[in-house]
Formats: sequence, C-alpha cells, structure tokens
Amino acid sequence: MLSNKYTFCVLVSLAILLVVLLATLSPIPHKNSSSKPWLALSLYIQQPKTATLPNTQTVAPQDAGALIFHRVLTKGPKNTSRVIGKAQGFIVPVNEFSGSGFNIIYLTFDTHAYSGSVGIQAKNSGSGHKDELTVVGGTGSFAFVRGIAVLTQKDGRDTDLVVPYHIKLHLKYPNRSKMTPG
Repeated sequence: MLSNKYTFCVLVSLAILLVVLLATLSPIPHKNSSSKPWLALSLYIQQPKTATLPNTQTVAPQDAGALIFHRVLTKGPKNTSRVIGKAQGFIVPVNEFSGSGFNIIYLTFDTHAYSGSVGIQAKNSGSGHKDELTVVGGTGSFAFVRGIAVLTQKDGRDTDLVVPYHIKLHLKYPNRSKMTPG
C-alpha cells in the first residue's frame, strides 16, 4: 500500500513538473500584421491620359452598358509615383442598378508589405466629388477585412493635369480569437 501512494505522488509530481516546463519553454507565437485590429491606407487611382481636350470627363450615357475599368494604383498623387498595385472595376451606370451588388471595385496590392486584394462595393457612388463606399472583404494580407473606402477627386478645371482619385481605406480585421481553427 505504501508503494502505491509513493508511485502516485511521484506521477503527480512529474505531471506538474512537465506542465510547468512546457509552459515556460514553449515558443512565443509571432505577431503578424493581421493581428492589428485596424489599418488605414491612403492611395491614388491614376486616370488614363486621353487624347481628348484636357479637363473633360468621359461620362457614359444613362442607357450605356457596363463600365469596366483597369487603372494603376500608386502611393502618391503624381502619375510617376511608385506603383503598388491596380484598381479594377465593374460599374453599371443605369439608375436601376445603382444599388446593385454587381458594382464592385477591386484594389489589388503587390508590395513587400501587402499582398492581396480588397473588394469595395460601389453602391450609390458618383453622387459628387466624395463618396463613402463599403469594403466587403479581401484576400491575402487583407483576408476577411471590413470597413470603409472614402473616394475623392479634386476638381481639375484649374489645371491641365489629369487628376487622380484619392482613396482612403479604413479597414478592420476580424477578431481572430473568436474564430474556430480549421
């Protein structure tokens, strides 16, 4: 009977020692950029240079089909600024489709800091020089983000330059502590 009590005490002591050693010697998990809850980015969507007169804007008639565009995404407002990705979109300018889920802008990043894309739903856009759009998700460095995208364009009537769109992204990453591991 004494040896059973002794064996039990040794096993309990070894188990406690093992738990303490594992807790103190386990590696610390690395924090990555997606562990931050919020991210703010300021970017520019460059407009193409056209052969038309300066300061004129091409507007699709109300009965036009879809506007499909492919633009360069830069870090600064000048067209010579560092390219960080591309902006692509599909907009149906007809009034009946202004709130459609088909009106989407994709910002794709290819930099050292960020790789992936952000999907922006362009509901009710085009109402002025400033639009607040909804970020509906992302991939890569922007996986599952939500937030807003504020799209502005300065009035270019006073200059001969093609004015880029300025886009400010305010992104929120999901709370990963509530996610079930896959």
